[in-house]
Amino acid sequence: MANRYSLKFEADVPVLMRDGTKTYADVYRPDAPGRFPALLTRTPYDKMSPPNRSTPIDPINAAMSGYAVVVQDVRGRYASEGEFSPLFQEIDDGYDSVEWVGGQSWCTGKVGMYSISYAGATQWLAAKAKPPSLAAIVPGMTASDYHEGWTWQGGAFELGFNLTWAMGALVSDNWANLEGRLGLSAARREAFLDSKDDLAAGMEHLPLNTYAPLQDGLAPWYYEWLAHPEYDDYWKRISIEESHGEIEVPALNVGGWHDIFMGGTLRNFVRMREMGATEDARRGQRLVVGPWVHERLPSPMPGQHYFGIRASANTMGLQPMILRFFDYWVKGEDNGLMDEKPVRIFVMGENVWRLEDEWPLARAETVPYYLHSQGKANTAEGDGTLSPEAPASEPPDVYAYNPSDPVPTTGGGLCCDPIWMAWGVYDQRPAESRHDVLVYSTPPMEQDTEVTGPVTATLYASSSAPDTDFTAKLVDVDPCGYARNLTDGIIRARYRKPKAPASLIEPGRVYEYTIDLWATSNVFKKGHRIRLEISSSNFPRFDRNTNTGGPIGKEDSFVSALQTVFHTSEHPSHVTLPLVPR
Repeated sequence: MANRYSLKFEADVPVLMRDGTKTYADVYRPDAPGRFPALLTRTPYDKMSPPNRSTPIDPINAAMSGYAVVVQDVRGRYASEGEFSPLFQEIDDGYDSVEWVGGQSWCTGKVGMYSISYAGATQWLAAKAKPPSLAAIVPGMTASDYHEGWTWQGGAFELGFNLTWAMGALVSDNWANLEGRLGLSAARREAFLDSKDDLAAGMEHLPLNTYAPLQDGLAPWYYEWLAHPEYDDYWKRISIEESHGEIEVPALNVGGWHDIFMGGTLRNFVRMREMGATEDARRGQRLVVGPWVHERLPSPMPGQHYFGIRASANTMGLQPMILRFFDYWVKGEDNGLMDEKPVRIFVMGENVWRLEDEWPLARAETVPYYLHSQGKANTAEGDGTLSPEAPASEPPDVYAYNPSDPVPTTGGGLCCDPIWMAWGVYDQRPAESRHDVLVYSTPPMEQDTEVTGPVTATLYASSSAPDTDFTAKLVDVDPCGYARNLTDGIIRARYRKPKAPASLIEPGRVYEYTIDLWATSNVFKKGHRIRLEISSSNFPRFDRNTNTGGPIGKEDSFVSALQTVFHTSEHPSHVTLPLVPR
């Protein structure tokens, strides 16, 4: 049995940044002579909070296993000094923090980083700076690009995430720090809390950039995000994807099929395997994806659906897996890690974990499933169908998108306040009863059918507006009619060309739209149906397109739009599914 050490704990140890700002960390380390490899997590969510300091590994257990563990409040948060500027501060501060840890008398000079969400971002941003002491990272449930897939998606502002994150974890929870720096009054706090209790109204507020509760120094960065809807130099500075070819560390990437940052988790793994700056960085990439939502210790019930106890992060052994990864790369133990398959995915529907050689799966066959109808695909009671047979000549489907009555968000990859947006798996039948939702379904599956890999929807559509949105959602429908959401996406018409400047559309003209639904792994059991929903809103997950073509974030009025979706031989709208032979 490996040595188990007694513990030494030091609270509020100062960690000096290059500009003189003092940040503070808690240190858990073996109470024994000598030097030990170190693990660092850098969090904006309070180093002293038990859930935050123990995500996803327990620092006490890690210290007793022979690691020095450092849990640090990032700049401007809780105990640490300075002004918080989300993400942008973490490149230099990450480098300085890693090197501070690596240079301590109790450290061997090798440092690993771990944790999820923003504390996953602090790892990738530190890795961009290439601190010499950084040996490996375990970024969970985090992005590869803080424009696309964090703040914006498909050109739409991720309103639900951005607003609940800002109002809750970033401002309300850090009020004591802000109060000391900004001299905030008790009355200001009461007014802020009133606004937080009325977030439904806040999400409907227009223009977006005049939302008052975050103004006057509380969250200047929120308005900066709105001022940069396009991928410009503002975002390039912190993009991980811009640096994959320069990053030198192996990573254990942890994600969830229902996580808000699932797309970035997969892209970090794939691109680092292809482009990492060193052989260790490329071959050292690992990927674990469960049926999980964005939570600290993922459970087997993300929303309303129970995937079985083996889906639990505890039951499947996520913490021992992470420590074993660090044992190899940070401690230097030859534990057979590199002899194992690099990918571990949970296959929903069948509800089993499976090891794979790569992602995406080489054996998956990409098959287009085409949209069909006789022009009446509105609602689940309509005549929309989905099949591998290409359409010939069929009437289009038409619906009205009214921004004053958007399709409500029902589950999915969400964050960060379940009071306002419940995340995970929910029955989609309420949304499918709306006439502004087109529904296309296969006949019941004649045999178990596995879809594992990237999913995209290709629409040929026109609109009466100069700008609008189109959404798509992949759904598993059981024989009783329960419609279980798998993955979804959105595209804003003016941003139909990725990372290109905005370009309004000509009303009435047919355009091709590609909607990235990221990925899934699901077995549609015999008797189940594959379903695709098409609409123009998913609110408040995404901001409502006003259909006016006005400047993003500054629009204060909206108009309705008539949307037409085509499915003919000339315009074969379809969803592309990766089918895995069984």
